[in-house]
Amino acid sequence: MQFQTKKILVTVKTYPNPSKKYGETVCCAGIDLETNQWVRLYPIPFRDLDQYKAFKKYSVITVSCSHPRDDKRPESFHVDRDSIKILEHWDTIKDKKWQRRKDVVFKLPVKSMCQVYREQQEKDLSLAMIRPVDISFECKKKSSTDMQSREACYSQFSFLDKPKAPIEVILYDFYYNFKCLNEPDCDSHKLSIIDWEIGALYRTLRDRCSSEKELLEKIEQKWREISDTNKKDVHFYVGNIKRLRDIFMVLGVFYPPKNI
Repeated sequence: MQFQTKKILVTVKTYPNPSKKYGETVCCAGIDLETNQWVRLYPIPFRDLDQYKAFKKYSVITVSCSHPRDDKRPESFHVDRDSIKILEHWDTIKDKKWQRRKDVVFKLPVKSMCQVYREQQEKDLSLAMIRPVDISFECKKKSSTDMQSREACYSQFSFLDKPKAPIEVILYDFYYNFKCLNEPDCDSHKLSIIDWEIGALYRTLRDRCSSEKELLEKIEQKWREISDTNKKDVHFYVGNIKRLRDIFMVLGVFYPPKNI
Protein backbone atom coordinates (compact mmCIF):
# COMPACT_ATOMS: atom_id res chain seq x y z
CA MET A 1 0.00 0.00 0.00
CA GLN A 2 1.28 3.44 -0.93
CA PHE A 3 0.15 5.95 1.68
CA GLN A 4 -0.51 9.62 1.02
CA THR A 5 -1.53 12.48 3.28
CA LYS A 6 -4.85 14.14 2.54
CA LYS A 7 -6.47 17.25 3.96
CA ILE A 8 -10.18 16.61 4.18
CA LEU A 9 -13.36 18.45 5.15
CA VAL A 10 -15.43 15.72 6.82
CA THR A 11 -19.04 15.91 5.63
CA VAL A 12 -20.30 12.40 6.42
CA LYS A 13 -20.25 10.46 9.68
CA THR A 14 -22.71 7.60 10.07
CA TYR A 15 -24.09 5.90 13.15
CA PRO A 16 -21.66 3.24 14.48
CA ASN A 17 -22.15 -0.20 13.02
CA PRO A 18 -20.62 -3.53 14.12
CA SER A 19 -18.56 -5.29 11.47
CA LYS A 20 -17.27 -8.87 11.62
CA LYS A 21 -14.09 -7.82 9.82
CA TYR A 22 -13.29 -4.46 11.42
CA GLY A 23 -15.19 -4.41 14.72
CA GLU A 24 -17.39 -1.39 15.42
CA THR A 25 -16.84 1.22 12.73
CA VAL A 26 -18.23 4.51 11.47
CA CYS A 27 -18.47 5.25 7.76
CA CYS A 28 -16.84 8.62 7.18
CA ALA A 29 -16.46 10.60 3.99
CA GLY A 30 -15.54 14.07 2.97
CA ILE A 31 -14.02 16.37 0.40
CA ASP A 32 -10.33 16.41 -0.48
CA LEU A 33 -9.48 20.10 -0.14
CA GLU A 34 -6.74 19.89 -2.77
CA THR A 35 -8.71 18.10 -5.50
CA ASN A 36 -12.33 18.97 -4.52
CA GLN A 37 -13.20 15.29 -4.90
CA TRP A 38 -15.02 12.81 -2.70
CA VAL A 39 -13.04 10.50 -0.41
CA ARG A 40 -14.35 7.67 1.75
CA LEU A 41 -12.31 6.90 4.89
CA TYR A 42 -12.55 3.37 6.27
CA PRO A 43 -12.40 1.76 8.73
CA ILE A 44 -12.85 4.38 11.45
CA PRO A 45 -13.33 2.67 14.84
CA PHE A 46 -14.64 5.91 16.28
CA ARG A 47 -15.14 4.89 19.90
CA ASP A 48 -11.62 3.46 19.95
CA LEU A 49 -10.02 6.74 18.86
CA ASP A 50 -8.18 8.89 21.37
CA GLN A 51 -10.30 11.87 22.36
CA TYR A 52 -8.07 14.35 20.52
CA LYS A 53 -8.64 12.43 17.27
CA ALA A 54 -12.44 12.14 17.60
CA PHE A 55 -13.49 14.59 14.89
CA LYS A 56 -16.94 16.07 14.29
CA LYS A 57 -18.68 16.53 10.98
CA TYR A 58 -17.30 19.60 9.19
CA SER A 59 -13.96 19.24 10.89
CA VAL A 60 -10.89 19.73 8.70
CA ILE A 61 -8.50 16.83 9.28
CA THR A 62 -5.30 15.47 7.83
CA VAL A 63 -4.90 11.72 7.52
CA SER A 64 -2.51 9.22 5.98
CA CYS A 65 -4.41 6.85 3.71
CA SER A 66 -4.09 4.56 0.71
CA HIS A 67 -6.28 2.82 -1.85
CA PRO A 68 -7.33 -0.54 -0.35
CA ARG A 69 -6.74 -3.77 -2.23
CA ASP A 70 -10.18 -5.14 -1.35
CA ASP A 71 -12.27 -2.11 -2.37
CA LYS A 72 -11.95 -0.89 -5.94
CA ARG A 73 -14.43 1.96 -5.62
CA PRO A 74 -12.42 5.02 -6.71
CA GLU A 75 -13.41 7.16 -3.71
CA SER A 76 -12.33 4.61 -1.08
CA PHE A 77 -9.20 5.01 1.06
CA HIS A 78 -7.89 2.85 3.88
CA VAL A 79 -6.93 4.97 6.89
CA ASP A 80 -3.99 4.87 9.26
CA ARG A 81 -6.05 5.93 12.26
CA ASP A 82 -2.96 6.94 14.26
CA SER A 83 -2.26 9.64 11.67
CA ILE A 84 -5.54 11.52 12.17
CA LYS A 85 -5.05 15.18 13.11
CA ILE A 86 -7.87 17.66 13.62
CA LEU A 87 -6.96 21.12 12.30
CA GLU A 88 -10.20 23.04 12.91
CA HIS A 89 -13.98 22.80 12.89
CA TRP A 90 -16.26 24.87 10.63
CA ASP A 91 -19.42 25.70 12.57
CA THR A 92 -22.46 27.65 11.39
CA ILE A 93 -22.60 30.12 14.28
CA LYS A 94 -19.52 32.32 14.13
CA ASP A 95 -18.23 34.80 11.56
CA LYS A 96 -18.88 33.12 8.20
CA LYS A 97 -21.85 30.97 9.27
CA TRP A 98 -22.63 28.55 6.42
CA GLN A 99 -20.46 30.25 3.84
CA ARG A 100 -17.20 28.36 4.37
CA ARG A 101 -19.03 25.04 4.08
CA LYS A 102 -20.91 26.19 0.98
CA ASP A 103 -17.72 27.41 -0.71
CA VAL A 104 -16.33 23.86 -0.59
CA VAL A 105 -19.43 21.65 -0.78
CA PHE A 106 -20.83 23.39 -3.85
CA LYS A 107 -17.65 22.66 -5.77
CA LEU A 108 -18.89 19.07 -5.91
CA PRO A 109 -21.00 18.15 -8.93
CA VAL A 110 -24.72 18.04 -8.14
CA LYS A 111 -26.41 14.97 -9.59
CA SER A 112 -29.83 13.36 -9.62
CA MET A 113 -30.34 9.98 -7.99
CA CYS A 114 -31.26 8.57 -11.39
CA GLN A 115 -27.91 9.82 -12.70
CA VAL A 116 -26.09 8.28 -9.72
CA TYR A 117 -27.50 4.84 -10.53
CA ARG A 118 -26.45 5.22 -14.16
CA GLU A 119 -22.93 6.29 -13.21
CA GLN A 120 -22.63 3.52 -10.67
CA GLN A 121 -23.02 1.05 -13.52
CA GLU A 122 -20.68 2.91 -15.86
CA LYS A 123 -17.96 4.23 -13.49
CA ASP A 124 -18.51 2.37 -10.19
CA LEU A 125 -19.57 5.70 -8.64
CA SER A 126 -20.16 5.21 -4.92
CA LEU A 127 -20.46 8.70 -3.40
CA ALA A 128 -22.39 11.68 -4.66
CA MET A 129 -24.33 14.79 -3.76
CA ILE A 130 -27.87 15.00 -5.13
CA ARG A 131 -30.67 17.55 -5.15
CA PRO A 132 -33.99 15.89 -4.20
CA VAL A 133 -37.53 17.21 -4.60
CA ASP A 134 -40.94 16.11 -3.24
CA ILE A 135 -39.31 14.77 -0.09
CA SER A 136 -41.19 12.72 2.50
CA PHE A 137 -40.06 10.84 5.61
CA GLU A 138 -40.96 7.43 7.01
CA CYS A 139 -39.79 4.92 9.59
CA LYS A 140 -39.99 1.17 10.03
CA LYS A 141 -39.24 -1.04 13.02
CA LYS A 142 -36.10 -3.13 12.68
CA SER A 143 -36.53 -6.85 12.18
CA SER A 144 -35.39 -9.44 14.73
CA THR A 145 -32.93 -10.75 12.11
CA ASP A 146 -31.19 -7.37 11.99
CA MET A 147 -30.89 -7.34 15.79
CA GLN A 148 -29.49 -10.88 15.95
CA SER A 149 -26.87 -10.12 13.28
CA ARG A 150 -25.74 -7.06 15.22
CA GLU A 151 -25.44 -8.99 18.50
CA ALA A 152 -23.42 -11.70 16.76
CA CYS A 153 -20.87 -9.12 15.58
CA TYR A 154 -20.41 -7.70 19.08
CA SER A 155 -20.03 -11.16 20.60
CA GLN A 156 -17.02 -11.98 18.41
CA PHE A 157 -14.96 -8.81 18.97
CA SER A 158 -11.39 -9.77 19.83
CA PHE A 159 -9.49 -9.06 23.02
CA LEU A 160 -7.50 -6.47 21.03
CA ASP A 161 -10.53 -4.18 20.83
CA LYS A 162 -11.01 -1.60 23.58
CA PRO A 163 -13.59 -2.87 26.11
CA LYS A 164 -16.91 -1.14 25.44
CA ALA A 165 -20.57 -1.87 25.74
CA PRO A 166 -22.44 -2.28 22.46
CA ILE A 167 -23.64 1.12 21.32
CA GLU A 168 -27.35 1.51 21.81
CA VAL A 169 -29.33 -0.02 19.00
CA ILE A 170 -31.76 2.24 17.19
CA LEU A 171 -34.97 0.21 17.02
CA TYR A 172 -36.15 1.83 13.79
CA ASP A 173 -34.91 2.35 10.27
CA PHE A 174 -35.58 5.80 8.84
CA TYR A 175 -36.08 6.68 5.18
CA TYR A 176 -36.41 9.58 2.81
CA ASN A 177 -38.67 9.21 -0.21
CA PHE A 178 -38.08 11.72 -2.99
CA LYS A 179 -37.97 12.39 -6.71
CA CYS A 180 -35.23 13.74 -8.94
CA LEU A 181 -35.15 17.26 -10.31
CA ASN A 182 -35.07 17.43 -14.12
CA GLU A 183 -35.61 13.68 -14.53
CA PRO A 184 -39.08 13.39 -16.10
CA ASP A 185 -39.00 9.58 -16.05
CA CYS A 186 -38.15 9.38 -12.34
CA ASP A 187 -40.81 7.40 -10.49
CA SER A 188 -39.28 8.09 -7.04
CA HIS A 189 -36.55 6.76 -4.74
CA LYS A 190 -36.56 5.44 -1.18
CA LEU A 191 -33.22 5.54 0.67
CA SER A 192 -32.48 4.71 4.29
CA ILE A 193 -30.92 7.45 6.45
CA ILE A 194 -27.82 6.36 8.35
CA ASP A 195 -26.49 9.76 9.43
CA TRP A 196 -24.93 9.88 12.91
CA GLU A 197 -27.30 12.73 13.77
CA ILE A 198 -30.52 10.73 13.44
CA GLY A 199 -29.19 8.07 15.79
CA ALA A 200 -28.05 10.74 18.24
CA LEU A 201 -31.46 12.43 18.08
CA TYR A 202 -33.20 9.12 18.82
CA ARG A 203 -31.04 8.61 21.90
CA THR A 204 -31.51 12.22 23.08
CA LEU A 205 -35.29 12.15 22.79
CA ARG A 206 -35.88 8.61 24.00
CA ASP A 207 -36.01 9.50 27.72
CA ARG A 208 -37.74 12.82 27.19
CA CYS A 209 -40.78 11.46 25.38
CA SER A 210 -43.75 9.92 27.14
CA SER A 211 -44.38 7.36 24.42
CA GLU A 212 -42.84 5.72 21.39
CA LYS A 213 -45.40 7.55 19.23
CA GLU A 214 -44.24 10.93 20.54
CA LEU A 215 -40.58 9.96 20.02
CA LEU A 216 -41.14 9.04 16.37
CA GLU A 217 -43.23 12.15 15.75
CA LYS A 218 -40.47 14.41 17.07
CA ILE A 219 -37.83 12.65 14.96
CA GLU A 220 -40.01 13.02 11.88
CA GLN A 221 -40.66 16.69 12.65
CA LYS A 222 -36.92 17.41 12.93
CA TRP A 223 -35.98 15.58 9.73
CA ARG A 224 -38.82 17.17 7.82
CA GLU A 225 -37.55 20.57 8.96
CA ILE A 226 -34.03 19.69 7.83
CA SER A 227 -35.31 18.72 4.37
CA ASP A 228 -37.80 21.59 3.90
CA THR A 229 -36.94 22.76 0.39
CA ASN A 230 -39.08 25.89 0.80
CA LYS A 231 -36.69 27.24 3.43
CA LYS A 232 -33.45 25.39 2.80
CA ASP A 233 -31.17 24.60 -0.12
CA VAL A 234 -31.46 20.84 0.45
CA HIS A 235 -28.92 18.33 -0.87
CA PHE A 236 -28.38 14.72 0.16
CA TYR A 237 -25.00 13.03 0.48
CA VAL A 238 -25.53 9.48 -0.78
CA GLY A 239 -23.28 6.44 -0.82
CA ASN A 240 -23.47 2.73 -1.52
CA ILE A 241 -22.42 -0.55 0.09
CA LYS A 242 -19.23 -2.27 -1.05
CA ARG A 243 -20.85 -5.72 -1.28
CA LEU A 244 -24.08 -4.45 -2.86
CA ARG A 245 -23.11 -1.63 -5.18
CA ASP A 246 -26.66 -0.84 -6.28
CA ILE A 247 -27.88 -0.11 -2.73
CA PHE A 248 -27.47 3.56 -1.85
CA MET A 249 -28.26 5.32 1.42
CA VAL A 250 -28.60 8.90 2.61
CA LEU A 251 -25.35 9.46 4.52
CA GLY A 252 -26.18 13.04 5.46
CA VAL A 253 -28.07 16.18 4.51
CA PHE A 254 -26.63 19.55 3.53
CA TYR A 255 -29.27 22.19 4.26
CA PRO A 256 -28.04 25.81 4.32
CA PRO A 257 -30.86 28.35 4.67
CA LYS A 258 -31.90 29.88 1.37
CA ASN A 259 -31.42 33.42 2.63
CA ILE A 260 -27.73 32.96 3.50
